[in-house]
Amino acid sequence: MDISKRIAEKLNLKLDQVNAAVGLIDEGSTIPFIARYRKEVTNNLDDSQLRDLNDSLLYLRNLQERMTTVIASIEEQKKLTPELKDAIENVKALSELEDIYRPYKPKRKTRAIIAKEKGLGPLAEYFKKGHKDPNYGAFLASFINAEKGVNTIEEALAGAMDIIAEEISDEPIYRKFIKGHIYREGSIVSVEVAKDEKDTYGKYANYSEKIASIPPHRILAINRGESVKCLKVSLQYEGEAIEERIQKDYLKNNDFASELTAAIKDALKRLILPSVENEIRNDLFEKAEDASLIVFKKNLQALLLYPPLKNKTVLGFDPGFRTGCKFAIVNKNGIPSDVGVCYLTAASAFEIEKARKQITDLLKNNHIDYIALGNGTASRESEVELSKIIKDHHFETKLFIVNESGASVYSASKLGEEEFPDLTVEKRSAISLARRIQDPLSELVKIDPQAIGVGQYQHDMNQTKLSNSLNGVVEDCVNTVGVNLNNCSISLLNYVSGISKALAGNIYEYIKENGEFKTRKELKKVKKLGEKAFEQCAGFLRIYGGKEPLDSTSIHPESYDVAKYILSNAKINLLEDPQNKKEEALSKINKYEVMTQFGIGEATYTLIVEEIKRPGRDIRDDIEIVQLNNEVKDIKDLKEGMVLNGTVRNIMDFGMFVDINVHQDGLVHISEISNTYVKDISSLYSVNDIVKVKVISLDLAKKRIGLSIKQTL
Repeated sequence: MDISKRIAEKLNLKLDQVNAAVGLIDEGSTIPFIARYRKEVTNNLDDSQLRDLNDSLLYLRNLQERMTTVIASIEEQKKLTPELKDAIENVKALSELEDIYRPYKPKRKTRAIIAKEKGLGPLAEYFKKGHKDPNYGAFLASFINAEKGVNTIEEALAGAMDIIAEEISDEPIYRKFIKGHIYREGSIVSVEVAKDEKDTYGKYANYSEKIASIPPHRILAINRGESVKCLKVSLQYEGEAIEERIQKDYLKNNDFASELTAAIKDALKRLILPSVENEIRNDLFEKAEDASLIVFKKNLQALLLYPPLKNKTVLGFDPGFRTGCKFAIVNKNGIPSDVGVCYLTAASAFEIEKARKQITDLLKNNHIDYIALGNGTASRESEVELSKIIKDHHFETKLFIVNESGASVYSASKLGEEEFPDLTVEKRSAISLARRIQDPLSELVKIDPQAIGVGQYQHDMNQTKLSNSLNGVVEDCVNTVGVNLNNCSISLLNYVSGISKALAGNIYEYIKENGEFKTRKELKKVKKLGEKAFEQCAGFLRIYGGKEPLDSTSIHPESYDVAKYILSNAKINLLEDPQNKKEEALSKINKYEVMTQFGIGEATYTLIVEEIKRPGRDIRDDIEIVQLNNEVKDIKDLKEGMVLNGTVRNIMDFGMFVDINVHQDGLVHISEISNTYVKDISSLYSVNDIVKVKVISLDLAKKRIGLSIKQTL
């Protein structure tokens, strides 16, 4: 099997691109490193293409390994023909390979195997040949053998039919036909057998949809309903065409039509259809899972790359009723102070008044730029109180609603405990909320990506597959932004290209013992950080105020000689000259001469020049921060027809959930996104986008809000 050729065809890439990328991966290069610093080698493959390529590479290598095992097994049985070997080597999927291997696969003792042990194989062959001769009765009787457990002619007939039924079941051509037929003609059907408290699956109580067109999110919803025992799910299809396809082979010029028809029906009902239906259900789930993963990854990326509020002091505010509201002032460097609890939403008027004074004093005595208010329990009540305090005292502090998803996971984690051993879980949460707007990426990497809450049905997915995919997104985001080596958490270091958890620990130990890094080269002094790890990580680790100005950029040390040549010839001071002066000077450099002299490609040259123009640039700074400001504070205040601003909290393939400031996200169904057809919502919107929506339906009992974007256009 030519793996590279298959990958190229599947992903619509050039063969030399695939071969180059596979070579780099096999050498131990990471996806972020290849995407950033080996563009010439792969002809500009980006991180997304490289991850798809890597996934395909792993799958096909597993397939190839399984092919080798299957061929060896059949060869050992002395049943391998050139045609069979060719068929095996040309399969496209593991399921197709297993269908071919089925007749040769060692089985547990089936009814057919037992029948063969009883000596009924020749009788089965007699029926398949289909010519009833005058000695038929005597021939049948000859198979009666009490010692072998065949006591009657009926038992002999039944055993022979079991052998034929299994042979039919093992024929890959039939399975392929049946699967295709059900996919084209069949429907997936659900019936409600129980209700949950919220009647979550009511819409699927008596539901049917064509398998060929059912969207991924409905597969996941139906599967969830089945798993919680609210729905009974089945596949429905017309079976006559399936029977006729097999009968065409077995009944032609055959004198035993009734016996063989019974064997065909038995093969379908007992052996083939249950297995094929399971395969189809699994296929549908895997496709839905993959579609859901794409959405999850896009949402997570948008959340992680949301622009930080740099050099801002933030009051983190974790609201609550009974246990009070936890707060923490976090300075511009992320260091907390004045961590405490107030009862701003308490039942007691005395406690509320006392809390108002606490918060007022904090805002008076500290220059607080933002309040990061969690969107959980008591959030809206806290917002009313905090907004009033800001307004009454004319504070310039701005209120920012922060999604709390995963905050409690971090607060209760070992990492949270190590960071703040003297604080309660709740107080750690207030600090985390503040840091989430100061630097979302740095704070959110401390949380398992699955707990951040921007996916759909993630608990139903293959958890290893989900974890690997999401960790890939986090890795790409961290390396795209870059990491301040002397001022970052160990959580961030863990995601840097080429840095394992052990190496991240060694880097931290080195800083403790030797102080801050002065140059990137100094990384080579870290225990077990060899040349390969240095090559992979160096360009993503920034050092500000060190001995080498280029260390503050994403220019890789391997390209420093090129960068210094350009700086010298353009007479540029990297850190002091303004961007317009640099651009003018760089425009006079003959890039082709530089590329020829140093043997580099245009992609590397462009990266170097762009970094010289804006050294240490943070790509997140190019994203605009927009704030939500609605007067409506409670779902009870809503009325159909209202037009409000909302923040996109989660995007799914059937719609997106929008926070309109009433503690309950509303749903904009995909049909209400635009006046034109929308295939992929994430091509239009991202998590944290501000959108104008119209309230089109309300269900206060179930706390469901229907929203529309297209009706505001």
